[in-house]
Amino acid sequence: MISGIVGLLLGLALGVPGLVLGPLAYFLGKSAVARIDASEGTLGGRSSAQAGWIIGAVATAAGAGVSLTWFVIWLLSVSGPPPA
Repeated sequence: MISGIVGLLLGLALGVPGLVLGPLAYFLGKSAVARIDASEGTLGGRSSAQAGWIIGAVATAAGAGVSLTWFVIWLLSVSGPPPA
């Protein structure tokens, strides 16, 4: 869940950290939920693990959107004025 939160916070500003940490949080959270479900009640923390993979998915989407926005801004800044 921590990597998802950090990925979301940094992904909203920079984009790329969300693309790196978001999928990491998603897959760690999904595997934790699967292990918790397989433990037949001996392990706890299912809600935290579930929150981790949900935040990871949101961080990935936010990172992708912000990265695309920064890329478009960069493309517009390096492409000079149209030829006359």
